Amino acid sequence: MRIVVRYFARLRELRSCTQEEVEVHGATSVSSLYARLFPPGPGGALPVMYAVNQTYVAPAHTLSDGDEVAFIPPLGGG
Repeated sequence: MRIVVRYFARLRELRSCTQEEVEVHGATSVSSLYARLFPPGPGGALPVMYAVNQTYVAPAHTLSDGDEVAFIPPLGGG
């Protein structure tokens, strides 16, 4: 299955792109795709919210062919 992944803020910097197509196999959850693309480092994984097809979803949401996934990290400001 092909999934389009969109990146924002720090994740965009880490991947050096705003979006990309990713191949996934079988019943893949949105959180397992995130873990694959952003393996936890020494400080742990960056917490994110998940959106599929512009709707927020739970981490266990199963992806389908053609889905658009967005990983949304916390935004800071001041």
